[in-house]
Amino acid sequence: MKQKLLLTLLLIFSIKSFSQESKFSLELNYPIPIDNNFIGENYNGIIDIGADYRIVNLNPVNLGVSLNAGVLTNNVNENNGLQNFKITSYVIQPRIFAELDLESIERFHPSVGLGYTIMDFNASGTNNGFDVSDASDTQSGFNFNFGLAYDITEKLFVQVQYDFVKLGVDNDVPDIKFNTNVNILKIGLGYRL
Repeated sequence: MKQKLLLTLLLIFSIKSFSQESKFSLELNYPIPIDNNFIGENYNGIIDIGADYRIVNLNPVNLGVSLNAGVLTNNVNENNGLQNFKITSYVIQPRIFAELDLESIERFHPSVGLGYTIMDFNASGTNNGFDVSDASDTQSGFNFNFGLAYDITEKLFVQVQYDFVKLGVDNDVPDIKFNTNVNILKIGLGYRL
C-alpha cells in the first residue's frame, strides 16, 4: 500500500514538473484587521492559508477559484479579571478571481476577486463570573478582494491582499458600518505547484 502511494505521489510531482504553467498555488498569509470597526479595533490576526486554482487562461487574464481560511483572536482581560475571556473567529472565504498576466510586467500579477465570507466566533473563559465557553455566533456576507503578487522565482511569490467584507446583521444588531464593514490586509508568501 505504501509503495502504491509513493508511486502515485512521484507520478503527480513528475507530471507537475513538466507542465509549462502551474494552475494551482498555495499561500500562507498574516492577516491584519484594519479600520474603525468591531474587528479592526478588537481582533488580532493569527494566520490565513489559501489555495488558488486557475481554471482558464483568457490571455492576458486568468480566471479561477480560491479558498482562504484564517484565524483572528480577541483577548479580553478587564475589570480586575472579572472579564477574562477569549473570542476566536474562524474565517472561511471562497471566491472567484481574475488575475492579470502581462508579459510587460511578467513578475507582477494584480488580481480582483468576488466571493463570500463566513466568520464563526467562539468564546472561552468567564465574563463577570459566568462561563461563556459555549457562546458562539456566525456572521457572513459578500467579500471583495484586491491583490498583488510579485514573483521571486518561477514558483515562489510574495503577495499583499486586501479584503473588504460586508456582513449581514441580525435584527438586534444596529446596521451601521462599525458592525457590518470588515477590512483585512493580508501579507504573505505563495508557492505554485
